[in-house]
Amino acid sequence: MKRLFLIAALALAFTGLSKAAVEPLDRILVIVNEDVITTNEFFTEARRIMTQLRQQGTRLPPPEVFQRQVLERMILQRIQLQLAKQTGLEVDDSTLNETLRKVARRNNMSLIKFSQVLERDGVSFEQFREQIRDEMTLQRLQRREVENRITVSDQEVDNFLQYEAQQLGNSDKQYRLQHILVALPEAPSSDQIASASEKAKGLVDKLRNGSDFQETAVAESDAANALEGGDLGMRTLGQMPTIFLGTVQDMAVGEISDPIRSPAGFHIVKLAETSGSDKRMVTQTEVRHILIRPDEMTAESDALTRLSQLKTRIEGGEDFGALARAHSDDKGSAIKGGDLGWVSPGVMVPEFEQVMKDTLPGEVSSPFQTPFGWHILQVVNRRDHDSTEELRRNEAREQIAKRKSDEELDLWYRRLRDEAYVEFRTEDR
Repeated sequence: MKRLFLIAALALAFTGLSKAAVEPLDRILVIVNEDVITTNEFFTEARRIMTQLRQQGTRLPPPEVFQRQVLERMILQRIQLQLAKQTGLEVDDSTLNETLRKVARRNNMSLIKFSQVLERDGVSFEQFREQIRDEMTLQRLQRREVENRITVSDQEVDNFLQYEAQQLGNSDKQYRLQHILVALPEAPSSDQIASASEKAKGLVDKLRNGSDFQETAVAESDAANALEGGDLGMRTLGQMPTIFLGTVQDMAVGEISDPIRSPAGFHIVKLAETSGSDKRMVTQTEVRHILIRPDEMTAESDALTRLSQLKTRIEGGEDFGALARAHSDDKGSAIKGGDLGWVSPGVMVPEFEQVMKDTLPGEVSSPFQTPFGWHILQVVNRRDHDSTEELRRNEAREQIAKRKSDEELDLWYRRLRDEAYVEFRTEDR
Protein backbone atom coordinates (compact mmCIF):
# COMPACT_ATOMS: atom_id res chain seq x y z
CA MET A 1 0.00 0.00 0.00
CA LYS A 2 2.70 2.44 0.95
CA ARG A 3 4.56 1.84 -2.32
CA LEU A 4 1.41 2.64 -4.32
CA PHE A 5 0.87 5.78 -2.26
CA LEU A 6 4.45 6.94 -2.90
CA ILE A 7 4.08 6.39 -6.63
CA ALA A 8 0.82 8.34 -6.63
CA ALA A 9 2.45 11.13 -4.64
CA LEU A 10 5.36 11.22 -7.08
CA ALA A 11 2.96 11.40 -9.99
CA LEU A 12 1.35 14.44 -8.37
CA ALA A 13 4.79 15.95 -7.76
CA PHE A 14 5.56 15.55 -11.48
CA THR A 15 2.56 17.77 -12.22
CA GLY A 16 4.05 20.58 -10.11
CA LEU A 17 1.83 20.49 -7.03
CA SER A 18 3.23 21.93 -3.83
CA LYS A 19 5.37 20.01 -1.38
CA ALA A 20 2.59 19.97 1.21
CA ALA A 21 0.08 18.61 -1.30
CA VAL A 22 2.11 15.55 -2.27
CA GLU A 23 4.20 14.57 0.74
CA PRO A 24 2.90 11.81 3.04
CA LEU A 25 3.40 11.63 6.78
CA ASP A 26 7.00 10.77 7.57
CA ARG A 27 7.46 7.01 7.87
CA ILE A 28 10.20 4.45 7.44
CA LEU A 29 10.53 3.58 3.76
CA VAL A 30 13.68 1.43 3.69
CA ILE A 31 15.83 -0.16 6.39
CA VAL A 32 19.51 -0.07 5.44
CA ASN A 33 21.59 -2.07 7.93
CA GLU A 34 21.16 -0.17 11.22
CA ASP A 35 19.81 2.96 9.53
CA VAL A 36 16.58 3.96 7.80
CA ILE A 37 15.46 6.06 4.85
CA THR A 38 12.23 7.90 5.57
CA THR A 39 9.57 9.11 3.17
CA ASN A 40 10.50 12.75 3.86
CA GLU A 41 14.16 12.05 3.08
CA PHE A 42 13.10 10.30 -0.10
CA PHE A 43 10.90 13.18 -1.25
CA THR A 44 13.61 15.75 -0.48
CA GLU A 45 16.11 13.84 -2.64
CA ALA A 46 13.53 13.11 -5.34
CA ARG A 47 12.66 16.82 -5.65
CA ARG A 48 16.35 17.75 -5.88
CA ILE A 49 17.03 15.23 -8.66
CA MET A 50 13.76 16.13 -10.42
CA THR A 51 14.85 19.78 -10.52
CA GLN A 52 18.28 18.78 -11.84
CA LEU A 53 16.83 16.67 -14.65
CA ARG A 54 14.40 19.40 -15.68
CA GLN A 55 17.22 21.96 -15.78
CA GLN A 56 19.15 19.59 -18.07
CA GLY A 57 16.09 19.26 -20.31
CA THR A 58 15.82 15.53 -19.60
CA ARG A 59 12.32 14.08 -19.66
CA LEU A 60 11.44 12.39 -16.37
CA PRO A 61 10.84 8.63 -16.40
CA PRO A 62 7.56 7.15 -15.11
CA PRO A 63 7.08 7.69 -11.34
CA GLU A 64 7.65 4.02 -10.39
CA VAL A 65 10.93 3.94 -12.36
CA PHE A 66 12.07 7.27 -10.93
CA GLN A 67 11.28 6.03 -7.41
CA ARG A 68 13.41 2.91 -7.93
CA GLN A 69 16.36 4.89 -9.31
CA VAL A 70 16.30 7.46 -6.51
CA LEU A 71 15.92 4.83 -3.79
CA GLU A 72 18.79 2.71 -5.14
CA ARG A 73 21.03 5.77 -5.24
CA MET A 74 20.06 6.70 -1.67
CA ILE A 75 20.61 3.13 -0.44
CA LEU A 76 24.09 2.93 -1.97
CA GLN A 77 25.01 6.36 -0.57
CA ARG A 78 23.70 5.40 2.88
CA ILE A 79 25.73 2.17 2.91
CA GLN A 80 28.89 4.10 2.00
CA LEU A 81 28.28 6.78 4.64
CA GLN A 82 27.79 4.04 7.24
CA LEU A 83 31.12 2.49 6.26
CA ALA A 84 32.82 5.88 6.48
CA LYS A 85 31.42 6.46 9.98
CA GLN A 86 32.37 2.97 11.17
CA THR A 87 35.96 3.50 10.04
CA GLY A 88 36.34 7.02 11.46
CA LEU A 89 36.35 8.88 8.15
CA GLU A 90 34.81 12.33 8.45
CA VAL A 91 34.98 15.82 6.95
CA ASP A 92 35.61 18.46 9.61
CA ASP A 93 33.79 21.80 9.68
CA SER A 94 36.89 23.79 8.70
CA THR A 95 37.46 21.76 5.51
CA LEU A 96 33.75 21.84 4.70
CA ASN A 97 33.52 25.62 5.15
CA GLU A 98 36.53 26.19 2.88
CA THR A 99 34.91 24.05 0.18
CA LEU A 100 31.66 26.02 0.52
CA ARG A 101 33.60 29.28 0.16
CA LYS A 102 35.16 27.95 -3.06
CA VAL A 103 31.70 27.01 -4.38
CA ALA A 104 30.48 30.52 -3.57
CA ARG A 105 33.53 32.13 -5.25
CA ARG A 106 32.92 30.09 -8.41
CA ASN A 107 29.48 31.70 -8.47
CA ASN A 108 31.02 35.17 -7.87
CA MET A 109 29.45 35.51 -4.42
CA SER A 110 30.45 35.67 -0.81
CA LEU A 111 29.41 32.69 1.31
CA ILE A 112 26.75 34.81 3.05
CA LYS A 113 25.32 35.98 -0.28
CA PHE A 114 25.42 32.42 -1.63
CA SER A 115 23.46 31.10 1.36
CA GLN A 116 20.88 33.87 0.93
CA VAL A 117 20.41 33.00 -2.76
CA LEU A 118 19.92 29.33 -1.88
CA GLU A 119 17.32 30.15 0.77
CA ARG A 120 15.56 32.51 -1.66
CA ASP A 121 15.35 29.66 -4.18
CA GLY A 122 13.80 27.39 -1.56
CA VAL A 123 16.96 25.42 -0.75
CA SER A 124 17.90 25.11 2.92
CA PHE A 125 21.53 26.20 3.29
CA GLU A 126 21.98 23.77 6.18
CA GLN A 127 20.73 20.88 4.05
CA PHE A 128 22.97 22.00 1.16
CA ARG A 129 25.91 22.17 3.57
CA GLU A 130 25.34 18.61 4.80
CA GLN A 131 24.86 17.40 1.24
CA ILE A 132 28.29 18.77 0.33
CA ARG A 133 29.76 17.14 3.47
CA ASP A 134 28.27 13.79 2.40
CA GLU A 135 29.63 14.17 -1.15
CA MET A 136 33.12 14.95 0.18
CA THR A 137 32.90 11.98 2.54
CA LEU A 138 31.94 9.65 -0.32
CA GLN A 139 34.82 10.93 -2.45
CA ARG A 140 37.30 10.33 0.37
CA LEU A 141 35.89 6.87 1.07
CA GLN A 142 36.09 5.85 -2.60
CA ARG A 143 39.67 7.14 -2.80
CA ARG A 144 40.63 5.18 0.30
CA GLU A 145 38.81 1.94 -0.51
CA VAL A 146 39.46 1.80 -4.25
CA GLU A 147 41.52 4.53 -5.93
CA ASN A 148 44.45 4.65 -3.49
CA ARG A 149 44.91 0.90 -3.84
CA ILE A 150 45.40 1.18 -7.59
CA THR A 151 49.05 1.03 -8.68
CA VAL A 152 50.50 1.57 -12.15
CA SER A 153 54.02 0.41 -12.97
CA ASP A 154 56.39 1.95 -15.53
CA GLN A 155 56.15 -1.32 -17.46
CA GLU A 156 52.36 -0.95 -17.67
CA VAL A 157 52.83 2.57 -19.05
CA ASP A 158 55.34 1.31 -21.63
CA ASN A 159 53.02 -1.53 -22.67
CA PHE A 160 50.07 0.84 -22.86
CA LEU A 161 51.89 3.32 -25.12
CA GLN A 162 53.22 0.51 -27.31
CA TYR A 163 49.71 -0.92 -27.66
CA GLU A 164 48.32 2.52 -28.50
CA ALA A 165 50.94 3.03 -31.19
CA GLN A 166 50.34 -0.39 -32.75
CA GLN A 167 46.60 -0.81 -32.32
CA LEU A 168 44.83 2.43 -31.56
CA GLY A 169 46.34 4.79 -34.14
CA ASN A 170 45.65 8.38 -33.00
CA SER A 171 45.89 7.95 -29.21
CA ASP A 172 44.91 11.60 -28.68
CA LYS A 173 41.49 11.07 -30.23
CA GLN A 174 38.70 11.43 -27.67
CA TYR A 175 35.29 9.82 -27.56
CA ARG A 176 32.21 10.92 -25.63
CA LEU A 177 30.23 7.87 -24.60
CA GLN A 178 26.79 7.42 -23.11
CA HIS A 179 26.27 4.23 -21.15
CA ILE A 180 23.49 1.97 -19.85
CA LEU A 181 24.11 -0.98 -17.52
CA VAL A 182 21.71 -3.88 -17.04
CA ALA A 183 23.23 -5.22 -13.84
CA LEU A 184 23.77 -8.80 -12.71
CA PRO A 185 24.24 -9.93 -9.10
CA GLU A 186 27.42 -11.71 -8.04
CA ALA A 187 27.31 -15.38 -9.12
CA PRO A 188 24.13 -14.96 -11.22
CA SER A 189 21.99 -17.93 -12.20
CA SER A 190 21.47 -18.87 -15.85
CA ASP A 191 17.91 -17.51 -15.63
CA GLN A 192 19.15 -14.15 -14.31
CA ILE A 193 21.72 -13.94 -17.11
CA ALA A 194 19.12 -14.78 -19.74
CA SER A 195 16.65 -12.23 -18.34
CA ALA A 196 19.27 -9.45 -18.23
CA SER A 197 20.44 -10.31 -21.75
CA GLU A 198 16.89 -10.10 -23.10
CA LYS A 199 16.32 -6.77 -21.37
CA ALA A 200 19.57 -5.37 -22.82
CA LYS A 201 18.66 -6.52 -26.34
CA GLY A 202 15.23 -4.94 -25.97
CA LEU A 203 16.78 -1.63 -24.91
CA VAL A 204 19.14 -1.70 -27.90
CA ASP A 205 16.16 -2.21 -30.22
CA LYS A 206 14.30 0.73 -28.62
CA LEU A 207 17.34 3.00 -28.89
CA ARG A 208 18.01 2.08 -32.50
CA ASN A 209 14.37 2.84 -33.26
CA GLY A 210 14.70 6.39 -31.97
CA SER A 211 14.28 6.34 -28.17
CA ASP A 212 16.31 9.07 -26.47
CA PHE A 213 19.46 7.55 -24.93
CA GLN A 214 19.67 9.98 -22.00
CA GLU A 215 16.05 9.45 -21.02
CA THR A 216 16.38 5.68 -21.40
CA ALA A 217 19.48 5.68 -19.18
CA VAL A 218 17.64 7.64 -16.49
CA ALA A 219 14.73 5.20 -16.63
CA GLU A 220 16.48 1.86 -17.14
CA SER A 221 20.19 1.91 -16.29
CA ASP A 222 21.53 0.28 -13.13
CA ALA A 223 24.80 2.24 -13.34
CA ALA A 224 25.74 4.72 -10.62
CA ASN A 225 25.44 7.62 -13.10
CA ALA A 226 22.00 6.63 -14.43
CA LEU A 227 20.36 9.83 -13.18
CA GLU A 228 22.99 11.83 -15.11
CA GLY A 229 21.75 10.19 -18.29
CA GLY A 230 24.66 7.75 -18.41
CA ASP A 231 27.12 10.35 -19.77
CA LEU A 232 30.72 9.15 -19.35
CA GLY A 233 32.25 12.37 -20.71
CA MET A 234 35.15 12.70 -23.16
CA ARG A 235 37.70 9.88 -22.91
CA THR A 236 40.58 8.55 -24.96
CA LEU A 237 40.52 4.86 -25.77
CA GLY A 238 43.01 4.36 -22.99
CA GLN A 239 40.61 5.79 -20.43
CA MET A 240 37.78 3.43 -21.33
CA PRO A 241 37.01 0.11 -19.67
CA THR A 242 38.86 -2.54 -21.67
CA ILE A 243 35.59 -4.30 -22.54
CA PHE A 244 34.53 -1.25 -24.62
CA LEU A 245 37.71 -0.89 -26.70
CA GLY A 246 37.06 -3.32 -29.52
CA THR A 247 33.51 -2.03 -29.94
CA VAL A 248 34.05 1.74 -29.74
CA GLN A 249 36.93 1.83 -32.26
CA ASP A 250 34.63 0.62 -35.03
CA MET A 251 31.57 2.74 -34.14
CA ALA A 252 30.33 5.80 -36.01
CA VAL A 253 29.09 8.87 -34.14
CA GLY A 254 25.49 8.27 -33.08
CA GLU A 255 25.78 4.48 -33.28
CA ILE A 256 24.40 2.21 -30.53
CA SER A 257 26.42 -0.88 -29.59
CA ASP A 258 25.14 -4.41 -29.14
CA PRO A 259 25.04 -5.49 -25.46
CA ILE A 260 28.56 -5.99 -24.05
CA ARG A 261 28.92 -8.57 -21.26
CA SER A 262 31.11 -7.99 -18.18
CA PRO A 263 31.08 -9.33 -14.59
CA ALA A 264 28.88 -6.35 -13.66
CA GLY A 265 26.21 -7.15 -16.27
CA PHE A 266 25.33 -6.11 -19.83
CA HIS A 267 26.51 -2.71 -21.10
CA ILE A 268 25.09 -0.62 -23.94
CA VAL A 269 27.12 2.34 -25.22
CA LYS A 270 26.42 5.12 -27.68
CA LEU A 271 29.23 7.07 -29.36
CA ALA A 272 27.94 10.62 -28.98
CA GLU A 273 30.96 12.64 -30.17
CA THR A 274 34.65 12.45 -31.10
CA SER A 275 37.50 14.97 -31.13
CA GLY A 276 41.25 15.00 -31.76
CA SER A 277 44.23 16.98 -30.45
CA ASP A 278 47.58 18.19 -31.75
CA LYS A 279 51.12 18.32 -30.44
CA ARG A 280 51.15 20.15 -27.13
CA MET A 281 53.57 22.94 -26.30
CA VAL A 282 53.73 24.38 -22.80
CA THR A 283 55.55 27.35 -21.33
CA GLN A 284 57.92 26.07 -18.65
CA THR A 285 59.50 28.25 -15.99
CA GLU A 286 62.92 27.69 -14.43
CA VAL A 287 62.41 28.85 -10.87
CA ARG A 288 64.02 28.80 -7.44
CA HIS A 289 62.59 29.74 -4.08
CA ILE A 290 63.19 30.25 -0.39
CA LEU A 291 60.58 28.94 2.07
CA ILE A 292 60.08 30.01 5.68
CA ARG A 293 57.59 27.88 7.65
CA PRO A 294 55.97 29.62 10.63
CA ASP A 295 56.04 27.46 13.77
CA GLU A 296 56.20 27.79 17.56
CA MET A 297 59.47 29.69 17.22
CA THR A 298 58.63 31.72 14.09
CA ALA A 299 55.50 33.86 13.90
CA GLU A 300 53.85 34.73 10.58
CA SER A 301 55.07 38.31 10.89
CA ASP A 302 58.64 37.12 11.56
CA ALA A 303 58.58 34.91 8.46
CA LEU A 304 57.39 37.86 6.37
CA THR A 305 60.09 40.15 7.80
CA ARG A 306 62.88 37.61 7.22
CA LEU A 307 61.87 37.06 3.60
CA SER A 308 61.60 40.81 2.95
CA GLN A 309 65.15 41.20 4.28
CA LEU A 310 66.40 38.31 2.12
CA LYS A 311 64.76 39.86 -0.97
CA THR A 312 66.54 43.16 -0.24
CA ARG A 313 69.90 41.36 0.13
CA ILE A 314 69.42 39.49 -3.18
CA GLU A 315 68.50 42.71 -4.99
CA GLY A 316 71.62 44.23 -3.41
CA GLY A 317 73.80 41.65 -5.14
CA GLU A 318 73.98 38.67 -2.77
CA ASP A 319 73.65 35.20 -4.30
CA PHE A 320 70.13 33.73 -4.22
CA GLY A 321 71.46 30.16 -4.09
CA ALA A 322 73.73 30.81 -1.11
CA LEU A 323 70.91 32.46 0.85
CA ALA A 324 68.53 29.60 -0.02
CA ARG A 325 71.03 27.05 1.26
CA ALA A 326 71.41 29.00 4.50
CA HIS A 327 67.80 29.99 5.21
CA SER A 328 65.20 27.93 3.30
CA ASP A 329 63.04 25.45 5.22
CA ASP A 330 62.49 23.42 2.04
CA LYS A 331 65.47 21.15 2.62
CA GLY A 332 64.97 19.25 -0.64
CA SER A 333 65.55 22.34 -2.77
CA ALA A 334 67.76 24.24 -0.29
CA ILE A 335 70.74 21.95 -0.97
CA LYS A 336 70.36 22.91 -4.66
CA GLY A 337 70.28 26.63 -3.93
CA GLY A 338 66.47 26.67 -3.93
CA ASP A 339 66.36 25.35 -7.50
CA LEU A 340 63.04 23.69 -8.47
CA GLY A 341 64.12 23.05 -12.05
CA TRP A 342 61.90 23.55 -15.08
CA VAL A 343 58.28 23.67 -13.94
CA SER A 344 55.29 22.99 -16.18
CA PRO A 345 51.86 24.62 -15.67
CA GLY A 346 49.68 22.89 -13.09
CA VAL A 347 52.52 21.36 -11.08
CA MET A 348 52.68 23.92 -8.26
CA VAL A 349 49.91 24.96 -5.89
CA PRO A 350 47.80 27.81 -7.36
CA GLU A 351 49.24 30.54 -5.10
CA PHE A 352 52.82 29.67 -6.11
CA GLU A 353 51.93 29.29 -9.78
CA GLN A 354 50.23 32.69 -9.95
CA VAL A 355 53.23 34.54 -8.48
CA MET A 356 55.61 32.57 -10.72
CA LYS A 357 53.50 33.53 -13.75
CA ASP A 358 53.49 37.23 -12.78
CA THR A 359 57.27 37.44 -12.17
CA LEU A 360 59.62 38.33 -15.03
CA PRO A 361 62.89 36.41 -15.64
CA GLY A 362 65.61 37.72 -13.31
CA GLU A 363 63.13 39.29 -10.87
CA VAL A 364 62.61 38.27 -7.24
CA SER A 365 59.01 38.24 -6.05
CA SER A 366 57.66 39.87 -2.93
CA PRO A 367 56.94 37.45 -0.06
CA PHE A 368 53.75 35.43 -0.58
CA GLN A 369 51.91 32.69 1.26
CA THR A 370 50.92 29.15 0.24
CA PRO A 371 49.69 26.22 2.36
CA PHE A 372 53.36 25.32 2.91
CA GLY A 373 54.38 28.65 4.43
CA TRP A 374 55.87 31.94 3.19
CA HIS A 375 58.05 32.17 0.07
CA ILE A 376 60.03 34.39 -2.19
CA LEU A 377 60.88 33.11 -5.66
CA GLN A 378 63.12 34.07 -8.54
CA VAL A 379 62.26 33.26 -12.14
CA VAL A 380 65.53 32.28 -13.81
CA ASN A 381 64.24 31.67 -17.34
CA ARG A 382 61.27 30.62 -19.46
CA ARG A 383 60.96 28.38 -22.50
CA ASP A 384 58.37 26.87 -24.80
CA HIS A 385 58.71 23.14 -24.38
CA ASP A 386 57.29 20.24 -26.38
CA SER A 387 55.74 18.25 -23.55
CA THR A 388 53.89 15.83 -25.80
CA GLU A 389 55.87 12.74 -24.76
CA GLU A 390 56.02 13.68 -21.08
CA LEU A 391 52.30 14.43 -21.04
CA ARG A 392 51.55 11.24 -22.94
CA ARG A 393 53.30 9.19 -20.25
CA ASN A 394 51.57 11.08 -17.45
CA GLU A 395 48.21 10.75 -19.16
CA ALA A 396 48.84 7.08 -19.88
CA ARG A 397 49.50 6.49 -16.19
CA GLU A 398 46.33 8.40 -15.28
CA GLN A 399 44.29 6.55 -17.90
CA ILE A 400 45.43 3.14 -16.70
CA ALA A 401 44.65 4.12 -13.10
CA LYS A 402 41.26 5.54 -14.12
CA ARG A 403 40.37 2.41 -16.05
CA LYS A 404 41.36 0.17 -13.15
CA SER A 405 39.55 2.30 -10.57
CA ASP A 406 36.36 2.52 -12.68
CA GLU A 407 36.21 -1.25 -13.02
CA GLU A 408 37.00 -1.79 -9.33
CA LEU A 409 34.51 0.88 -8.24
CA ASP A 410 31.64 -0.81 -10.09
CA LEU A 411 32.45 -4.14 -8.45
CA TRP A 412 32.88 -2.46 -5.05
CA TYR A 413 29.46 -0.82 -5.35
CA ARG A 414 27.92 -4.19 -6.20
CA ARG A 415 29.62 -5.93 -3.25
CA LEU A 416 28.51 -3.22 -0.82
CA ARG A 417 24.93 -3.47 -2.04
CA ASP A 418 24.85 -7.27 -2.02
CA GLU A 419 26.36 -7.54 1.47
CA ALA A 420 24.09 -4.93 3.08
CA TYR A 421 20.82 -5.71 4.83
CA VAL A 422 18.13 -3.81 2.91
CA GLU A 423 14.42 -4.15 3.71
CA PHE A 424 11.74 -2.25 1.82
CA ARG A 425 8.82 -1.44 4.09
CA THR A 426 5.88 -2.00 1.75
CA GLU A 427 3.15 -2.22 4.38
CA ASP A 428 1.70 0.57 6.48
CA ARG A 429 2.53 0.08 10.15
